[in-house]
Amino acid sequence: MGKNSFFKDFKAFAMKGNVIDMAVGVIIGSAFGKIVSSLVTNIIMPPFGLLVGGVNFTDLKWVMKEAVYGTDGKELTPAVTLEYGQFLQATFDFLIIAFSIFLFIRLLNRLTTKRKSDEPSVQPAPPAPSKEELLLTEIRDLLKERK
Repeated sequence: MGKNSFFKDFKAFAMKGNVIDMAVGVIIGSAFGKIVSSLVTNIIMPPFGLLVGGVNFTDLKWVMKEAVYGTDGKELTPAVTLEYGQFLQATFDFLIIAFSIFLFIRLLNRLTTKRKSDEPSVQPAPPAPSKEELLLTEIRDLLKERK
């Protein structure tokens, strides 16, 4: 196998419709993720934080071991913390993203369903019988007449 064959195969693979569609989906998905992330961080979480007493979820953590500082104020060993606020924030982000995608897909389904139902349903005419079928029908009818 030469280099030329390898690159031809790769080009054929990369230019397939599914690969291009997937690439477009990934790019749009990452942009959508940024929009939803901003929605969660800047629009939804501030009022939610007010409802629960002004708590910023990303700052929530459980300090399992305090940091150790030297006499000069330098940190000798960092604190050991369990930052569950980051987890809560990621969970809220996921739920809101999943709900947003659900609503978007539901809207798309309704739009495509309406379009299909708006079009008059035209049933295609049944195909004309073949010559063999016509001949067999004639033979059947002749046999029925003989009886």
